[in-house]
Amino acid sequence: MFEKATYLISSPSYDQCPKPDKFEIAFIGRSNVGKSSLINMLAGRKGLAKTSGKPGKTQLINHFLIDEEWYLVDLPGYGYAKTSKKTRGEWAIMIEDYLVHRESLQIVFVLIDSRLDPQKIDLEFINWLGENGVPFALVFTKADKQSINKGQQNMAKFRKVMKQTWEELPMFFLTSSETGHGKDELTEYIQTLLEN
Repeated sequence: MFEKATYLISSPSYDQCPKPDKFEIAFIGRSNVGKSSLINMLAGRKGLAKTSGKPGKTQLINHFLIDEEWYLVDLPGYGYAKTSKKTRGEWAIMIEDYLVHRESLQIVFVLIDSRLDPQKIDLEFINWLGENGVPFALVFTKADKQSINKGQQNMAKFRKVMKQTWEELPMFFLTSSETGHGKDELTEYIQTLLEN
């Protein structure tokens, strides 16, 4: 898995994406959550997804072809980015259209900063996914920035908050792009999804 990863295309709307003839797995998160770094870590390619110190670097729907078999999709972040309200609104529509209408989409990995207590913006986005029947899993990033124990505690807080409104919780993963923590678990989970 991830033997070969190739950048394919960046699309401004879901209907301009490649033909939905392959399984698709998408990644999304707040600006600056470490999404590009995580994608590069999974693919074992440093410069595959463009990383930036500035939030809001990803502005289009980016498709990468993995092992000639499936698409990894890098979506623009939600939340803070130094762009106009109008542009943020356009991004939101583009992302929502893609998530709701893309028939080849198997799952969305929602990235959460493992150092933070549950944030309203993340919870609202997750609830929106649930309301729209979009399958997702949660990937907590930046595990190397604190003890693993502290990361686990913040994940437990997140579970507790979700249990107030969710009957069934999604999968949770704790990862670090720096150390590779969680890479095997996440890769195995993706493999299982593709096989099923």
